[in-house]
Order: sequence, then C-alpha cells, then structure tokens
Amino acid sequence: MSIRHGLLALLERGPRYGYQLRTEFESRTGSTWPLNVGQVYTTVARLERDGLVVPAGEDEGGHALYAITEDGRDELKQWFATPVDRANPPRNELAIKLAMAVGSPEVDVRAVIQAQRTHTIRAMQDYTRLKGQALEAASRRPGEFDPDDVAWQLVLDQLIFQAEAEARWLDHCETRLVRLAPQAAAAEDRQVPAGGTADQDAPADGGRQPGTAQDGGLRGALRRSRSRR
Repeated sequence: MSIRHGLLALLERGPRYGYQLRTEFESRTGSTWPLNVGQVYTTVARLERDGLVVPAGEDEGGHALYAITEDGRDELKQWFATPVDRANPPRNELAIKLAMAVGSPEVDVRAVIQAQRTHTIRAMQDYTRLKGQALEAASRRPGEFDPDDVAWQLVLDQLIFQAEAEARWLDHCETRLVRLAPQAAAAEDRQVPAGGTADQDAPADGGRQPGTAQDGGLRGALRRSRSRR
C-alpha cells in the first residue's frame, strides 16, 4: 500500500497538517489500514526531502501545514496512470502457510484449510454487513455525493471480492489435495519397505531425488503432478 501517494492525493485538495492527513486517510479508507501520526510525519518528511511537498505556514491553531508541489502533482498523476505491478506480488502469508504445510508430515493440511475457510467466510460476512450499513446510510442522503462514503464502499467491495476469491481458492486447494491423496499414499508405500526402514538406496549426502522417502508424501505428489502438466 502506498502511504506516500495516498498522502499526496489528500494534499492535492489543499494544505494539510499531519494529524489531519491521518484522520482523512482513515476516513477515506474506513480505517482499514490505520496510520499512526509518527508514520504520517515520517512520510511527509520524505516527501519534502524529495521536493514533492513544501511547508505552507501554520493554520489558526498553530499546526504546521504542508502543500503539494508541481513535482508532487506530476508524481501523483503518474501513480494514478500506472497499473499496480503484479510482476513481484507481495508475500501472502496464507499461501506460504499452505505451501509449508504440504511438506510437513505432522500437519493436517485439510484442517488448516478448513480453519482458514471458516475465518475467511466470517470476515466476508462482516464486510458484507458493513457494506449494507454503508449503503443504508447513503440512502438517507439521496442526491448527496460524499467522497469518503463512496471510497469506503469501494474498499469494502475489494475486501469482499478478495475474501470470496480466497474462499474459492481454499476450496480448490482442498479438492486438489483430495484428488492427490491416493497418489501420495501409494508413493509413501513404495518409499518405506515392509520392515519400516527408509530406502537403503537413498543418497548418502542427503540429496533429494524423485521417488525417495525425502521426496515423498503430498509434496512429492504435487511435484510429480506439476511435471506432468
């Protein structure tokens, strides 16, 4: 999330001071991504260093104001015109958790999925309820346009769509694991002899080779599945 450009967008509407920027940012996003005042002032200091904002005196209450510069406006226009980069997506904790769970013999991956799905659906219901409240509040002011209300509804839409996609992805993960379970079980049976000892032909240096005990379980099944695609 670009706090830097979010603050520039608020300053484009006129000079602001730090606490005002924080309040308006949280109002615009429904406090979905809360800021602390220190974070705001640190970002504003960097914007000033880069020539994107300048001090603009004080208001009647003695608060130090900041104003956007022409370079700042150009930076903001460029930000709005440039698509969000997906070439290097941010780390997703849930995807990492499931990736690690697949390779952990002591973890019930389906239980992890079910617990997360319950949480995700509950969150989606909460977001949907908040959206209903926002729409109801807006209906009491017909013909009135409030940028903060509209922005909050857009944020809620994104959260709802994201939760829906996550729930569908979890369903897909569970279906794939169920389909691969027989292959994983067969692979484990092949890798562990009847006496219960590890494969004697495993490489002495501990290297991982397809078909060995070290490459067994769901991880091995997933690797072989990927190689066939």
